[in-house]
Order: sequence, then structure tokens, then C-alpha cells
Amino acid sequence: MIRSPLELRHLQTLIALREAGNLSRAAQWLCLTQSALSHQLRAIEDHFGLALFVRKSSPLVFTPAGKRLLALADHVVPAIEEAERDVARLAQGSGGTLRIAVECHTCFDWLMPAMDAFRQRWPDVELDIVSGFHADPIGLLHSDRADLAIVAEADPDENVEHRALFRFQIVALLAHDHPLAGRDALTADDFRHETLITYPVPDDMLDIVRQVLRPAGIEPKRRTSELTVAILQLVASRRGIATLPLWAVATYLEKRYVAARTVLCGPPRKSAPLSGELYAAMLPAFARRPYAADFVSTMRETSLLNLSQIELL
Repeated sequence: MIRSPLELRHLQTLIALREAGNLSRAAQWLCLTQSALSHQLRAIEDHFGLALFVRKSSPLVFTPAGKRLLALADHVVPAIEEAERDVARLAQGSGGTLRIAVECHTCFDWLMPAMDAFRQRWPDVELDIVSGFHADPIGLLHSDRADLAIVAEADPDENVEHRALFRFQIVALLAHDHPLAGRDALTADDFRHETLITYPVPDDMLDIVRQVLRPAGIEPKRRTSELTVAILQLVASRRGIATLPLWAVATYLEKRYVAARTVLCGPPRKSAPLSGELYAAMLPAFARRPYAADFVSTMRETSLLNLSQIELL
């Protein structure tokens, strides 16, 4: 009998590699370093004496051996995951609720695909988004008006658990004929005499203010709008400049509706591109429910597949 080195994690790795399209993104999906993932794949290839995929191929191309193991993975991994969910339902009873609160105006672009995928996995769990924008989503958890909150900071709170989602770049948006469009990157001082267009939220929830403008003591003129498309229309009309997540405006940039530039934050010699982070916050008791943990995993996986320029935390 041939002793196979194949384990469930190897099959999960092959699926992640196919879905993510390259080693780097697959490693993020699996919460591994790229080196560890390469070592794992090489060990399987060494055992069988065959390559599983074509190195440096884009899009990724699997060899006949890789395709055969992928076929096995597609049969085994979903069956095991479904069995685990069934056992979890037996342990806790069928059904449940998952009320989601968000403090991010652009969250819906990636949250809705995650919810659609989750419904297929947990059809008995009632999903709902707490209506309206909430400046204090953590307060909704403590008052039992929400079960999970999407937040931009993992503030220390002994009664709340934070699960990391992803990091993303925040870019400055300008009209193509704006004088600053000739720059490769903007610094805090470039905003001094501009009108900053933002969502109508507290300054503590705006990364451009917290990370860039406030440390530099700069307070530009302000204008607000509830809708992303309205903000971009104002930018295109030279009414001001804005800063938004790169993934939230990727479609508009592809159509050249506005221009995007890097925003630098931090001391001059240690400056880095402005970025933001997102976390899922839950009360400890709710976080222990199997479907809560699975929803966090689903958000991470669908975001990695659907959003450009993000990095899983």
C-alpha cells in the first residue's frame, strides 16, 4: 500500500491556490507565510515526483497531477465542511440570527457578496443589516441591537472580541486637471488650501484626519456627502478632493472618471502610504457560535477574491 502524505490541509491549500490565483494571495487566505505555503506544496510534489502547477503562470495553470488532486479536493473538502456545519447545528439547535452593524459607508460593496455566500452555507441563520449608519456600532452589541459590528479599529475592550479582516490602501481622488494631479503622492500640507470632501461622520472615523491631517495640525475646508458617487462627482467638478479606499473606487478609476494619488502619512523619512483596516467585533458569547466564526472566514475569503489591493490581516 502506498502511504500518501495528503491531508485535509493540503486539499484546502489546492483550492485556495486555484481560487486566489497565485501563491501570495493563497497564503493570505490560509493565514500562512508564502514560504510555508511553498514548502507545503513542494513536499507534496516531491512525494509524487510531479509538479502540481506551472510556476510563474498567470493566470495560474495546474498540471494534470494538480487537476487530479483538485478534483479530489472539490469532492472531499465541501463534504467535510458540510458535515461539520451539520454537527454544529445538532449541538446548538438549528437556526440563529446574525444582525450586522457597520460604521463604514463603503462596506456594502464587499459585505453583500459575503452574505450571499454565507446564506448558502447556513440557510437557517437569519441575516440582517441593522439599518442606518452607526457612529457607535460597539454600543449596539452591548445593548443587544446587533450581533456583529464591522469597525475600523480594534479598541481594547475586555467585553468585545475583534477578529481581523483586511487592510486596504486609501487614495486621494482628484479631477484630472487639478494642479495636484501632477504629483505622484500627496502629503498633509497639500490639503491645507483644499476643500476636503468626506462622508458626514465624526473626524475620529476618518483615516485622513486621524492619520494625516490632525498630526500635522492642518484643518482644510470641509464638505460632506452621503453617497460615494456624489463625492466623486464633486471631485470631478473641481469642488474639492477626497480620500477613499482604493477598492471602493476601482471601477471609476478604470473609466478615468477621476484620478487617484497615493497619500503619505507619518514623519517625512518614515512616511508610508495611507491605509485603513477593518475588523469584525462580537461579544465573546456570540463569537463562540460556529456560524459566527464561519461568517468571519467567509468575509475574509470573499473579500480577497472580490477586492483589489487588499491584504488580509
